[in-house]
Amino acid sequence: MQWVPLDAPAQLGQSMRYAVLDGGKRLRPLLVMATFDSVLSKDPWREQAALRAACAVELIHAYSLVHDDMPCMDNDVLRRGKPTVHVQFGEAGALLAGDALQALAFELLTPIQSSIPGQLQAQLCRVLSRAAGHAGMAGGQAIDLASVGQSLNAEQLQEMHRLKTGALLLSSVHKP
Repeated sequence: MQWVPLDAPAQLGQSMRYAVLDGGKRLRPLLVMATFDSVLSKDPWREQAALRAACAVELIHAYSLVHDDMPCMDNDVLRRGKPTVHVQFGEAGALLAGDALQALAFELLTPIQSSIPGQLQAQLCRVLSRAAGHAGMAGGQAIDLASVGQSLNAEQLQEMHRLKTGALLLSSVHKP
């Protein structure tokens, strides 16, 4: 991904690229592009907005995996058959990589030199931030962490997955 920097300070770029570029199905970006192909006009600026949105949603997904794998969360040491970011770059390196990936997602949605209308940039940021935040992915993860060692009923489990996984998927097919 051309927008993920390699030259960020102190291995930050390397850890960001490590988190994003190897493996994965890229389902969310494919959904963004499929939505663009099927329902949006083919204006060049819309295509650029769709490409940026596809990359941004993948960056948010990647950041969530980096943080989810950390010892304070699920403490996973492997993801897609390779060491997780915190194993490869340390916990602080993984935390910063995740934070930087999240920030980069919103930077991609708001390019300075672009024909993408400012109102659309703001709308894309709002949709993605809601899907990633307390009313979406982070909220679902909070439910998951709070329920460790407890049994959730079907309704609670459904709500957790609606937020944790579903919100980001739904944002990928949102028609601006």
